[in-house]
Amino acid sequence: MNRVSLFVLTALATLPASAQIEIPLDNLSAKAANVNGVTLDQSMLKLAAGVLGGKGAGEKGTEDNAKNSGLQKILASVKSVEVKRYAFVEEGAYQMAELEPLRVVLRNAGWSQMFTHAQDGVQNTVYFKLDGLQIGGVTVIRAQPRDVTIVSVEGVIDLATLAELAGHVGIPKDLSNIDQQPDQTRKADTQPAN
Repeated sequence: MNRVSLFVLTALATLPASAQIEIPLDNLSAKAANVNGVTLDQSMLKLAAGVLGGKGAGEKGTEDNAKNSGLQKILASVKSVEVKRYAFVEEGAYQMAELEPLRVVLRNAGWSQMFTHAQDGVQNTVYFKLDGLQIGGVTVIRAQPRDVTIVSVEGVIDLATLAELAGHVGIPKDLSNIDQQPDQTRKADTQPAN
């Protein structure tokens, strides 16, 4: 067993069972042009749910109220949200093998791989953690040629719920389509204006 694996195992043994996953990807941080992250614990999520429940100036319509009510219910069952995105200037700046420390942390913390979808150099992997007889967390790793996005949501949740959270509390909007062609937003952003 190498030193990194031993360190990861030792660190995991000292964490409380409900702790958020640690994203051990300092190697990607050092290579990335931009690193962005959002970490929300249960108290911050309650605050977000409270904001969704309040009415702002101009009173929201019935459709928005229903949507916000649904988000409030989802957020009430979520314990934490962690989102990390590493963006690189060029393709090939990182290797898929560099994501292995995160996969080791997930496996050692009781997360199981649900599925992997790889196409055109892009890999989407979904992990879940059981809480009794229901899913107690979902982690998605989206590795694209020029960026890596990790979204980890702990609490009673499923993939449909994760899709509902997409675009809210720091979770990227395009994450709800994990089996579709990635990089569509990047291509749209880099097209010259006519």
